[in-house]
Amino acid sequence: MGSAQWAVALSIGLFFGMVICLEAGFRVGRRSSAANQQLAHEGIGVIEATVFALLGLLLAFSFAGGMSRLDARRQMIVREANAISTAYLCLDLLPPDDQPEMRRLFREYLDTRLQIYENLADEKTTGQAMARVTQLQQEIWARAVTASRNDPSQNIGRPLLPALSEMSGITTARMIALRTHLPGLILALLIAVALLSALLAGYAIAKRKYRSWLHMLLYAALIAVTFYTVLDLDYPRSGGFIHLDAADQALRQLRNSIR
Repeated sequence: MGSAQWAVALSIGLFFGMVICLEAGFRVGRRSSAANQQLAHEGIGVIEATVFALLGLLLAFSFAGGMSRLDARRQMIVREANAISTAYLCLDLLPPDDQPEMRRLFREYLDTRLQIYENLADEKTTGQAMARVTQLQQEIWARAVTASRNDPSQNIGRPLLPALSEMSGITTARMIALRTHLPGLILALLIAVALLSALLAGYAIAKRKYRSWLHMLLYAALIAVTFYTVLDLDYPRSGGFIHLDAADQALRQLRNSIR
């Protein structure tokens, strides 16, 4: 199951779990009210306020963290595009005989980098592409070092080698960012608090004579949709509603400009 399907399934499961907890809380509240109508709901306001406040904080911080990670991924794509563009421009400093092969390697490097993020669901293809990226980095670096050693003035190495180093370094940063998500413990805590809040909300609704299915379903749906949005922010390449296409376009345009 892919990340998008997993996020949808988890959100739907949370929705139905909250509906069940709302109903369970309502039934428990009705029994308590029947046993002692005056004391059934007395003294639980502080607990309810604490749980709902905790749920709000968890959702807010999870949402803010997802937005922050999404923005960091966008910035890294732009940084990579700028680093590759700078390194590619430095190829003009190489001897004319060395330039065609280096430009070919750069084209293949960009194609492979794009392929990685376009086929993340296919682990085998992604693994092969990552291995190829490492090989291309080593080959490009080796050719640049050789050209630099053959240049007594060092006019080639001074701008080219740092640019290549930056180009290679950003790939590691992007890979770490790709694997950085909301911690599992926080995710589990968020689900647990959401279910607990539904239980308490159902208990509070028991003050009414009849269930308010509209409010119960709206509450469960609102929390489930917000929960899905948090997951979608964390997995923008999973095929959900949030994407990085605008940032990826910078790399595609750079690839199209390389001849």
